[in-house]
Amino acid sequence: MNTPVPAPWQRAAAGANLLAPDGALGVTIFEEMTTLALHTGAINLGQGFPDEDGPASIKAAAQAAIAAGANQYAPGKGLLELREAISRHQEHFYGLTPDPQTEIIVTTGATEAIAASLMAFVGPGDEVLTFEPFYDSYGAIIGLSGATHITAPLLAPDFLPDMAALETAFSDRTRVVLLNNPHNPTGAVFPRGVLQRVVELATKHNALIITDEVYEHLTFGVSHIPVATLPGAAERTITISSAGKTFSFTGWKIGWLSGPEELVAAVRTVKQFLTYSSGTPFQSAIAAGLALPDEFYAGAAATLQTKRDILSEGLRAAGLDVFTPQGTYFVNVDTSPLGISDSVDLARRLPALVGVAAIPVPVFCHPEGAERTRSLLRFAFCKKTEVLEEAAARLATLRDKL
Repeated sequence: MNTPVPAPWQRAAAGANLLAPDGALGVTIFEEMTTLALHTGAINLGQGFPDEDGPASIKAAAQAAIAAGANQYAPGKGLLELREAISRHQEHFYGLTPDPQTEIIVTTGATEAIAASLMAFVGPGDEVLTFEPFYDSYGAIIGLSGATHITAPLLAPDFLPDMAALETAFSDRTRVVLLNNPHNPTGAVFPRGVLQRVVELATKHNALIITDEVYEHLTFGVSHIPVATLPGAAERTITISSAGKTFSFTGWKIGWLSGPEELVAAVRTVKQFLTYSSGTPFQSAIAAGLALPDEFYAGAAATLQTKRDILSEGLRAAGLDVFTPQGTYFVNVDTSPLGISDSVDLARRLPALVGVAAIPVPVFCHPEGAERTRSLLRFAFCKKTEVLEEAAARLATLRDKL
């Protein structure tokens, strides 16, 4: 009897851990935790989006653009004004000089940039390598493409890769290394030595590198290093970022990618048949945002670091082992000091227990990785200070309520 060939949607669902063993379609863990938070009145520290807007000047720029009539399709590559601003940003912060005419595309968020890049270059028989845990959309798009998703583990407490395992994960079928740095969900910021080794292995196996750097400005005491700045990387690297995380306008869905002209042209070929273009007035507003002074970026990271510390204090008071992140919106904890070995079960009970929702880290893993991370939970700290203070106070009572 022939085994049915999975439909594309089934491959995408399986890649994102949304298919039950019987083939039934489940809901994302984010939807499940949000529903529980709403039902119980819990503070939702699951999904990573801010609960306050970014700079007023950027909002005003968007309003002015709408009033001025910037309400029709933008060029498929994105407004030149924004592409030029992205180029200046890359040169100012990193010394990179992508050509705004041929080496930059504006996308509907980083998610579209990732999807278009993968669909441009991989298919059945290819392998895409990511670190594990991995952002769930990676698994979905790799599955949709028909490629095979290979992972290399990130190990607590610092969530750096086992370098021997990383080397073993490469093969002659590795077509793309999809590298998220700073890393969601672990909060790791990879040092130069790790990144350079990835470049060396990608070069050895003739693989492309797609980097998701949306948290580039949200680092704490360490500097972000774009892969494209490393020796031997630029000619094989597509760099992706977005306005959502940097400026706290996640709903605007303005992302971008840059890289060598021939790679960018290939991605543009796919991207133009996905959204073609989007967010015309928001594009010009983000161009204005990218011109903000360095003090804005430093201040945003410093504020977020303070929020990280507020939440971490409550998590430690609960008796949890806190893995202090060097970047992103997220802090991970180990629940095993409380005698808990199943973080998925705890996540489902947490809203009713203490009035806080979180995300279990195993949902970001394949089965072996899920077992390795089965006691870990992820909390988002990109919320108002008073919300985090209340969440920390609630979490501090957890030990007594188990």
